[in-house]
Amino acid sequence: MEEEEFAEYLKERYECQVKWYDSRSAQNKRYYQWFQWTAIIISASVPVLVVSMPDKLKWITAIPSTVLAIVTTVLKTFKFEENWINYRTIAETLKREKHYYDASATEYATVEDKEQFFVERVETLIVSENTLWTTIHRRRGNNGGAETG
Repeated sequence: MEEEEFAEYLKERYECQVKWYDSRSAQNKRYYQWFQWTAIIISASVPVLVVSMPDKLKWITAIPSTVLAIVTTVLKTFKFEENWINYRTIAETLKREKHYYDASATEYATVEDKEQFFVERVETLIVSENTLWTTIHRRRGNNGGAETG
């Protein structure tokens, strides 16, 4: 593989993919933590509301209970925790691959065309993650609210 070709691949494909997975990981982490904390706070407040409300106003406890059901369903449906972990894993795996390439470590020490080998490994990682994501979300019957890179 030509040096210019490889430099273009790094800039146009590899770095874009690492940034995409990094940003999606961070986004899913924020969503997961926000919805999880919301569920925890509402779960803890419902019993307090039930015992502190006068009998005439006990129906008011239905509101946080309903919100809790919605938040729990959102967490389960959009799989923010799974996406966060999967995206973080692929981002770190891609970064590690570049370190191996730079250090001529593992198979890079013996392969004839390091650049071509790097491209093949990176593309294999990306395809594997896309396949895994598709399998997980199809099996569960939805697209998880996100697209892969």
